Amino acid sequence: MNSVGFDLDLTLADTRAAIAAVYEAMSPRLAYPIDVDVVVSRLGPPLEEELAYWMPEEEIPAAAALYRELYPRIALPMTGLMPGAGEALAAVRRAGGRIIVVTGKNVLDARRTVAALGFEVDEVVGSLFGADKGEALASFGAGAYVGDHVADIDAARAGGATSVAVATGSFTADQLVDHGADVVLEDLTQFVAWFDSWTAVSA
Repeated sequence: MNSVGFDLDLTLADTRAAIAAVYEAMSPRLAYPIDVDVVVSRLGPPLEEELAYWMPEEEIPAAAALYRELYPRIALPMTGLMPGAGEALAAVRRAGGRIIVVTGKNVLDARRTVAALGFEVDEVVGSLFGADKGEALASFGAGAYVGDHVADIDAARAGGATSVAVATGSFTADQLVDHGADVVLEDLTQFVAWFDSWTAVSA
C-alpha cells in the first residue's frame, strides 16, 4: 500500500523551459509552424498527440524523430527538480514503499530524465496517458498516483489508486478538485505531510 506512482513532467521534473527549447530548435526544420507557448501550456500527452495539432499525420513520425534526436542534448541539461520532488521520493522510501514513474514521455527520454535528476525509482513506464496508465499502476501495486494533469486523475482511478493531484501544471487546484482528485496539493512540498498521514491510516 505504501508504493506510489508519479507522473514525470511538471510533477517530479521541471521541463517547461527544456521542452520549449527543443521545439524552438526543431521549428526551422519543420514545414509547419508550432506555437511553442501553446505547447508548453498543455504538457502531459505523448509527443505524437501534441504534434497532431500542428501537422498532417504523415509528417508526425519525422517530426517526432527529430524531437527525440534533439531532446538529450538540449533538454536534459535544462531540466530541474520540481519543488519537493526529492523529499517526496525519500518519504516513500522511508516507509518501505516502491516507486514507479508512469509518464506520457517516451520511455528512453523518461529514463534519461530520471537518471539526470538522480531519482532512485524501481520502474519507469513511458508513452502512456490518462486511463491507459492504469494497468501499469495496478500491476506495480501502486496505492497512490501523483500527477499534475486531470488525465492523471483518470489514470489513478483506472489503476485502483488514490489520486493525488499537484497544482504545478496547467490545471488549477479547483480544476483538479472538480475532476475528482482524492487529494489536491499545491505542490510536492506538501506531499510528505500527506503521505505520512496516509500511511499511518492505512497501516
